[in-house]
Amino acid sequence: MPRALDWRDCGDGLRCASLRVPVDWGRPGGAATSVDVALLPAQDPSRRLGHIVVTLGYGSTVAAVRARPDTVSELARWFDVVLAEPRGAGVRCATPQPDPARLEAAGRGGWRAFARAGAAYDRSCRRAAGAAYAGLTSWQAAHDLDALRTALGESRLTYLGDSAGAVIGQAYLELFAGRVGRMYLEGVADHTEPGLEARLLSRARAAEAMLREFRSWCAALPACPLRRRDALTAFDDLVRRAPLRAGEDRVLTAAQVASAVRNGLDQGRRTELAQAMESALHGDATALATLLPTAPAASLASAGPVPSASLASAGPVPSVEQAGLATGVAYCRDFPTGVTAYREYRQIEARLRAAAPRVGWLSGRREIARCLGIAPGPSWPPHQPQRRQEAQSPPAAARLEPLEPSAAARLGPLESSAAGRSGPLESSAAGRSAPLGSPAAGRSAPAVTGRFLAAEGGGSVARVDAVARRAGRVLVGAGRSDAVTPASGAARVAAAFPGAVLLRHGDGHGAYLEQGVRKLRASCLRSHVHDYLVNGRLPRPGTTCGGELGGVLDG
Repeated sequence: MPRALDWRDCGDGLRCASLRVPVDWGRPGGAATSVDVALLPAQDPSRRLGHIVVTLGYGSTVAAVRARPDTVSELARWFDVVLAEPRGAGVRCATPQPDPARLEAAGRGGWRAFARAGAAYDRSCRRAAGAAYAGLTSWQAAHDLDALRTALGESRLTYLGDSAGAVIGQAYLELFAGRVGRMYLEGVADHTEPGLEARLLSRARAAEAMLREFRSWCAALPACPLRRRDALTAFDDLVRRAPLRAGEDRVLTAAQVASAVRNGLDQGRRTELAQAMESALHGDATALATLLPTAPAASLASAGPVPSASLASAGPVPSVEQAGLATGVAYCRDFPTGVTAYREYRQIEARLRAAAPRVGWLSGRREIARCLGIAPGPSWPPHQPQRRQEAQSPPAAARLEPLEPSAAARLGPLESSAAGRSGPLESSAAGRSAPLGSPAAGRSAPAVTGRFLAAEGGGSVARVDAVARRAGRVLVGAGRSDAVTPASGAARVAAAFPGAVLLRHGDGHGAYLEQGVRKLRASCLRSHVHDYLVNGRLPRPGTTCGGELGGVLDG
């Protein structure tokens, strides 16, 4: 039984604590480690609905929310929000992980140098983590999550998981289906597809689709800097003309052109990309070169041993939050590739090029690069969720019972308020974000139409699929413009857990979080997510939200 959490103030309106857990839940009497958590208290304790646990990405969830509180702070209108770090987020490695994007245009020499840098990162993480290095999987993290649920005094888990958090959510659904209350997953990396090439192909096709979407965006925008050029034709012209001059002492190869365009396809950089392509068509690829990773991949091809520290520090790691953390190793425990030889990957790449010939094939390099040089270890690789009985009986069975809403809280989150705004997502009067721990003035919580009540008795052991089908407690977001975790993978995840509902939307990776930062409080996506988490109302199957970030981010 996990001990009660000892909360302490830690700034920004948060309270922090550590949960002591086994390194390996298969050997609970062995070495122990700690999982850091932070609590954002509910704005109105008298109306709180319990705890919601949140895990974001492969970096530090707490640091990410401190940096951008509006990602999840709105949840504090209804819940005590508990930010749970994934395993590895508390381990700082002396050598940062090299940026996978830097391998995109590298040759054989660059491949070997990158592998050495990855190995140096892995060794430094092993030294920093000590015994905890053996427990960096989402299987272990799902057990941590269940221990946290118990420590919080919740009979069922209410959870929001993005990216790494969505992988942990999939593990929890498989291991502890009978203990799930409500769960929203987005940025969903598909952990149900065991085939490496199938996963790579999914990402490649999603990236290629983003290029076609860029083409449509530019064609529909009179002010697009490409000036009535077809974007695909413009790309093909640039590749044919390569190498392109990018200033006085630099040129871009065809592979680097593809890499730069791929990096510029995010919705927030479309105008920048169009301007850079137009300039390159007129003979100056300097702006296009700025879309490449900071350190040119060609520099990785130098002969002889490359000092790992200088290689790792030459350019940025994939995200600020991930810099120097062991979460990169954790990713490779969940998604091991087994690909180490350049020749082997080139054969895979040829097949990816056939399916996604312009920019999509580069996604395979990024994915392989994330684990290149990292030694094999205890892993939890992708697989179809097992249709088996839970290893442990669930806690006291819980049921969702209707509750008559109070007279002061009859507005459902999708109904219009008197001011003409939709549900729980109204902006503050001046469009400002409230501090993490403070209530937003003038906002009323939506009607609470259900609550979890513990039933008597210990409950029975139930099959994962039967429990999930009866409950229907999982909502899975799938973004059409997400090339990091493609919508096709999210759809497979939703299909693997009976009762799950897929909510498609037109935005990209981490859309729920980004919409919070952009003050899109009444967006279709966030309204549906909050209506489900607060009231238990899942969207109807087939519900689709449009792209809601494009206009905010990029004209």
